[in-house]
Amino acid sequence: MSKIIVGLDIGTTKIACFVGSKNEHGKIEILSMGKTESLGVMRGIVSNIDKTIRSIEGAVKEAEERIDGTLKIDTVNVGIAGQHIKSIQHRGILTRDNLENEISQKDIDRLIEDMYKLAMPPGEKIITVLPQEYIIDNEQGIKDPIGMSGVRLEANFHIITGNIGASMNIHKCVERSGLTVKNIILEPIASADAVLTEEEKEAGVVLVDIGGGTTDVAIFHEGIIRHTAVIPFGGNAITEDIKEGCTIMKRNAEKVKQQFGSAIASETQENVVVAIPGLPGRPAKEITLRNLASIIQARMEEIIEMVHFEIKNSGFEKKLIGGIVVTGGGSQLDHITQLFEYVTGMDARLGYPTEHLANTNNEIIKSPMYATGIGLVLKGFEDLEKVANPEPEAASAGSVKTHSEKTRGSFFEKIVKKGIGWFDEVEDEEENKG
Repeated sequence: MSKIIVGLDIGTTKIACFVGSKNEHGKIEILSMGKTESLGVMRGIVSNIDKTIRSIEGAVKEAEERIDGTLKIDTVNVGIAGQHIKSIQHRGILTRDNLENEISQKDIDRLIEDMYKLAMPPGEKIITVLPQEYIIDNEQGIKDPIGMSGVRLEANFHIITGNIGASMNIHKCVERSGLTVKNIILEPIASADAVLTEEEKEAGVVLVDIGGGTTDVAIFHEGIIRHTAVIPFGGNAITEDIKEGCTIMKRNAEKVKQQFGSAIASETQENVVVAIPGLPGRPAKEITLRNLASIIQARMEEIIEMVHFEIKNSGFEKKLIGGIVVTGGGSQLDHITQLFEYVTGMDARLGYPTEHLANTNNEIIKSPMYATGIGLVLKGFEDLEKVANPEPEAASAGSVKTHSEKTRGSFFEKIVKKGIGWFDEVEDEEENKG
């Protein structure tokens, strides 16, 4: 049976669960997904345990039911974001005893384990340690040292840290939902796996994931992650601005943003008016699309300026040939890439999460709002391949359990026969613009 990986995106506006598997050609397919409104998360941080648990349970249940209830999800890769996330650069050194022995994966693992032992400020913990490049006996710029000889092995690391409480709350919510956390993965790194090509990472590129509560930034150069940042504004800030600026209800502000929102005011027609229902017994509120776009543009420019600051701060501004790739629910505003190009002076494109998937013709999972969830599945498969010489039991154990061997067989026969077509029967849920 093919290994199955589950990604759980606990976002500010939605909680989405994705089930992925490799097909006979070694390509990854999304077999099922479930999505619920996120009721207990603010700016990427859990603010209400019980509401978050209910939302997680709803998303997981929907993902299970969409394949005739033949699956039982029990292990998930979870994304983490929020303004508490920070990144630091650090160099690790390992002096080897035996020059005769080649550098092995165990040596690299020892270096990485040492990084997890770094002293952190009170209340913070290391979430992820990412090796950037290696130095062997002062020879720099080595990307893969395995098999080489040397006494002094050094490495530059990109270390992601976060608040202990925020990380524990995510763990708590997932485990109380009856699930086991396989890995906690930084969301911009997961999104990058879904929407960026290897050529872009090599050339130098900025990933900008505009979510509901936060905007995540990840900068790559020469195939290595160089800088990460989390900006505490996203699509919800735009919705709040529309609500205040037009004096309308928040749900109406979200709807009008999704249906008519544009990131550049000058690109909208000046005299087009939209009527928004008022409170019971009150007349409808009329606003022009030009005014709506002006409100959106003001906030988006602020977010893009913060992204531009992070790009300058990384020291790689002049080396990013691949420009900017924008993804996430907030990237679905009209003319968003043009505004990025105008503010930063860099090329920009939209990032779709089907870049590395087999079922790229499915419209539902093409939405940029699913970049993180699909990226968590891809990251799970990537980590699986890195496991050296797995034990037979570990290699065959799935993130998803079926009710019986018979059911398991029939489920995969169904997927082979029906392909991803079952997705077409799913209701076309409203495409979120922020």
